[in-house]
Amino acid sequence: MERFTITLLLALYYQFVSICSSSQSHHLRGLETELLTRGLLESARDAEFFGWLKRVRRRIHEYPELSFEEYETSQLIRNELDSLGIKYQWPVAETGLVATIGSGAQPWFSLRADMDALPIQELVEWEHKSKINGKMHACGHDAHVTMLLGAAKLLKSITDKLKGTVKLVFQPGEEGHAGAYHVLKDGALDGVQAIFGLHVAPNLPTGTISSRPGPIMAGSGRFLAIIQGKGGHAAIPHTTRDPILALSMAILALQQIVSRETDPLEARVVSIGYVEGGKAENVIPETVKFAGTFRFLNAESYSYLRQRIKEVVETQAAVHRCTATVDFMEETVIPYPVTINNPVMYEHAKNVGESLLGENNVLPAPMTMGAEDFSFYSQKMPATFFMIGIRNETTKPFKAWHSPHFIIDEDVLPIGAALHAAVAITYLDGHVKNQ
Repeated sequence: MERFTITLLLALYYQFVSICSSSQSHHLRGLETELLTRGLLESARDAEFFGWLKRVRRRIHEYPELSFEEYETSQLIRNELDSLGIKYQWPVAETGLVATIGSGAQPWFSLRADMDALPIQELVEWEHKSKINGKMHACGHDAHVTMLLGAAKLLKSITDKLKGTVKLVFQPGEEGHAGAYHVLKDGALDGVQAIFGLHVAPNLPTGTISSRPGPIMAGSGRFLAIIQGKGGHAAIPHTTRDPILALSMAILALQQIVSRETDPLEARVVSIGYVEGGKAENVIPETVKFAGTFRFLNAESYSYLRQRIKEVVETQAAVHRCTATVDFMEETVIPYPVTINNPVMYEHAKNVGESLLGENNVLPAPMTMGAEDFSFYSQKMPATFFMIGIRNETTKPFKAWHSPHFIIDEDVLPIGAALHAAVAITYLDGHVKNQ
């Protein structure tokens, strides 16, 4: 098939925008979006453009950095933006940055990518394996950054035609450190009217996207409990106050919060992921620690779970003649709210995705009890969050997020870049027409 240039297709697109501004034809509006998405995807799939995307992603993948340590990643992004002639605000939230494309005038629309990696040793043997021992991009944030840089390049090529301003957020610290909260706290998105985000999904085939209106991901909190008893020799337990027994009963009792105190039709989770107690087989320790996470879908559930976790742990400790403290660490590990897709924004991105990929490749997403700090944006402004497929069964079977065997089908990179850009352009055009 003949390759259309982005210039030609976007010229046709803006002709349709002009026609449709005085027309109520859904058919014409569908054609204009199809022209736009086709032009953007053709450009992003061009051999030179696609080669650049892969090189960028592989450089980021080779040098992963943990939350709020993304100095080299940030420098790489700034270098690419400088080469494209795109202005940016830096630093934002310590290591992040926000780039600006367009006239600077309203409306302002934002696109977001997270940057941080995980403390995981990569076990995938390939040419661009992580070069940093014990660190890996095992959640796809290297692809997120690359797709957003791709969108930046596409948008920059039509800056003079943008009917407003696009803010590109390269965000640090998503993995449990609430980077989005700090971006907003810095005021970097003040004045932005809506935001769109993507996350790679190894369970979805490449060429598909998935989401849902309303709540899509749970809120989350964490806690650390310390139980103080009286230690002693394991052969004479009656002279001790055994904190390990208190810990065991507390963990069992915590499970009843969901199984016996929660409506079966309401989703809640309480899970323990860390236990520490004792150093020797024949010594009952003085203190033990355990920590966990809890998940919820509304503010009431958050308050209830927080209260009951504290009550259960303290009461079970007292029953066994021990004392306990429960720390929810809210100053250092900020709880994540529920991620909620604004229905209007969801429909907007869904329609763009259908034009780009076809209706059959835009799928409904199930609710998940996983958490995402994109939720902070959804509290501040109309937001929508989509998953984008990276599974290619012809190469290797997929591995889940946070696996040392996590891999990405790089064919997703031009798709994500085009989707980002198309969602932003059509939002600005639609906002102006509605005004």
